[in-house]
Amino acid sequence: MTGSNEFKLNQTPDDGISSVKFSPNTSQFLLVSSWDTTVRLYDVPANTMRLKYQHSGAVLDCAFYVSVCKKFYFLTENLVGAHDAPIRCVEYCPEVNVMVTGSWDQTVKLWDPRTPCNAGTFSQPEKVYTLSVSGDRLIVGTAGRRVLVWDLRNMGYVQQRRESSLKYQTRCIRAFPNKQGYVLSSIEGRVAVEYLDPSPEIQKKKYAFKCHRLKENNIEQIYPVNAISFHNVHNTFATGGSDGFVNIWDPFNKKRLCQFHRYPTSIASLAFSNDGTTLAIASSYMYEMDDIEHPEDGIYIRQVTDAETKPK
Repeated sequence: MTGSNEFKLNQTPDDGISSVKFSPNTSQFLLVSSWDTTVRLYDVPANTMRLKYQHSGAVLDCAFYVSVCKKFYFLTENLVGAHDAPIRCVEYCPEVNVMVTGSWDQTVKLWDPRTPCNAGTFSQPEKVYTLSVSGDRLIVGTAGRRVLVWDLRNMGYVQQRRESSLKYQTRCIRAFPNKQGYVLSSIEGRVAVEYLDPSPEIQKKKYAFKCHRLKENNIEQIYPVNAISFHNVHNTFATGGSDGFVNIWDPFNKKRLCQFHRYPTSIASLAFSNDGTTLAIASSYMYEMDDIEHPEDGIYIRQVTDAETKPK
């Protein structure tokens, strides 16, 4: 079911969708990575696939690197370098002009996209599950519910070592656009709002809440919260869960602003466009119930309004 404010992309991947990312300077282009070994670039308003890059294995994340001449480049292990185990996440930091990759080999690597070459390898305590760039800070979420905050200008030491305030495995971390904190989600239907300033008065503001839970036959079903995306203008955020729902949250007033209709299967990834007018929603089964019959994967493009995304 799609309304007049939403449409489905054509020529989507043949297997699980791992990540959707809008270009940092236009809502025209969307980058999509998939378990079908492809990275695809879409022209969203035209609903066409512009480019398809075939990789040697499943692609678990993707990112835009926009050079000064505004050309697009794909970061690939053939072009730049490699980890010793699958690369789970990749982000570009424009402030420091580095690409950051996090891997199950328990390292984060920085890459200079101009050369291109490895600009440093940094050990993490466990497998890297998620990471987010916040200005010149890097927030890394690993197995064992650990969270590490690094300064990308000085990676000689860890700036902060934290433990997730959620009891179960971390699924996603995304930094506030205002650079003051981050939001963390877990496999057990919870989200935590955290602040980077370690002072006690700021730390008092942190909190966690339950979400993506459904009552079915009087039994509460709890779903992983797989995806988070911030609205760059309003500092509100969307969450997507394995229940197939997308919620928009106001972190300042601690309330849900809206919930969209239920999508055919798990929400695997979300991305707001930079101007906050558009939300890309990847509905893609994540094998939570093993290999069973499931709805086909799809990417939905939704026009969102201030009424849905602005704090009230």
